[in-house]
Amino acid sequence: MTWTVDEQLALTATQAVEAIQSGRLSATDYVATLLARAASLANLNALTTLDLDGALAAAKRIDGLSAAQKAQLPLAGLPIVVKDNINTAGMQTSAGTPALAGFMPTTTAPSVQRLIDAGAIVLGKANMHELAFGITSTNLATHAGPVRNPYDPSLIPGGSSGGTAVAIAARIVPAGLGTDTGGSTRIPAALTGIAGFRPSVGNGGAERRYHDPDAVVPISHTRDTVGPMARTVADIALLDGVITGAGELPVLALNGLRIGLPEPLWEGLEQQVEQVARAALTQLGAAGVVFVPLAMSDLDYLNGMVGSPIAVHEALDDLRAWLVANHAPVKTVAELAARIASPDVREIYDDVLAGALSGEYEAALNHWRPRLQQYIAATFADQQLDALLFPTTRLAAAPIDDILGSSTVSIDGGPSIPTMNAFLRNTDPASTSGIPGLSLAAGMTASGLPVGLELDGPLGEDRRLLAIGVAFEQLLGPLPAPVL
Repeated sequence: MTWTVDEQLALTATQAVEAIQSGRLSATDYVATLLARAASLANLNALTTLDLDGALAAAKRIDGLSAAQKAQLPLAGLPIVVKDNINTAGMQTSAGTPALAGFMPTTTAPSVQRLIDAGAIVLGKANMHELAFGITSTNLATHAGPVRNPYDPSLIPGGSSGGTAVAIAARIVPAGLGTDTGGSTRIPAALTGIAGFRPSVGNGGAERRYHDPDAVVPISHTRDTVGPMARTVADIALLDGVITGAGELPVLALNGLRIGLPEPLWEGLEQQVEQVARAALTQLGAAGVVFVPLAMSDLDYLNGMVGSPIAVHEALDDLRAWLVANHAPVKTVAELAARIASPDVREIYDDVLAGALSGEYEAALNHWRPRLQQYIAATFADQQLDALLFPTTRLAAAPIDDILGSSTVSIDGGPSIPTMNAFLRNTDPASTSGIPGLSLAAGMTASGLPVGLELDGPLGEDRRLLAIGVAFEQLLGPLPAPVL
């Protein structure tokens, strides 16, 4: 069978694997098509590294396998990208910051290695908001440069996993890996029309779904996690199953699902975002989904007592430990911070090095975080909920500010507010409490920008949450591809 370029670019991860396993599609041809796509869309600045020779060699190895051997590889020939803060042996891991430019770790993160062992091919590393401490993926052009939204290159794609999201949305790859501390897989997924997943973290022990110790340039061991991103929730489930060894998703019917709507996360939305989200609710309600309004009046307060003290306090020790464990070219956080390119990230690291919020850390970790976790768990249990549902972000993609890093935004002409706060508000509670969160495409605004809906589930119910996401996605349908 001869595949056109457009047919290859349209393949989801699941479809691509099936075509390669069946022998209908050559992995080498597919990888070559996507490498050419990456080169033609270099203006989006989605990638920091492209491994042409390594990717083609890996594809040829897949093509050399027998049909039986390919059938044993659940990701046979699947091209992916990996966020540039996740260790990949022999390939740059720079976290988008000058002090680590060109750094080649000697180890590969376990989550990446499991995908490779299953037949995935890493095409390259994805651009990101410097050191993952931001949600725009706007970096100064003097270093990594801003990542651009494929639906409108003058707009942000979200972050910090913006490069992974853009590579997927722009059809450079069908899937990839990001990381998520406060919303960094889900925010860019929402703004680029794809799906992004934050798996359960809980308190970091057996509750943690993905285990990548010392293999990700960190912010916070309490909050950080690797997370898969793809154009469909079904593809995210495929990657999640390989990383964790989980079985097939349960099959769920929409009719009778009880979905909570937290009122604080439906307030203060951009009008065009609310219109799309409410239209999706109407569709889901017509299919039998039962919506349960939730006051959750303490959510914002409890979450606010947890998030920043943990992230700012843990960044110092966690980054220092990563530098040492990985034999990085810089040995101290101060040395790395002195070379930070982005003003917004440099300002945060001034606080990190000064020990800002350290006096609030113990209370945030040992008092307020358990209270938040109990509050959310009780809401699920008392209302017999399958999931919470709300717009992933309060607004659609905002303009890139090349000078100040998109530091403020306005919602429908209102007062300027910090961009990070505006986009993080809805994704942060899942991050601070450690529960799983999934963003999927809800639709497009009248101006042609993607809008995401987030589903949060009870701790440890990741596969069921993904099954709900698949059911929602089948009803709401995919978004049209960006015109590039």
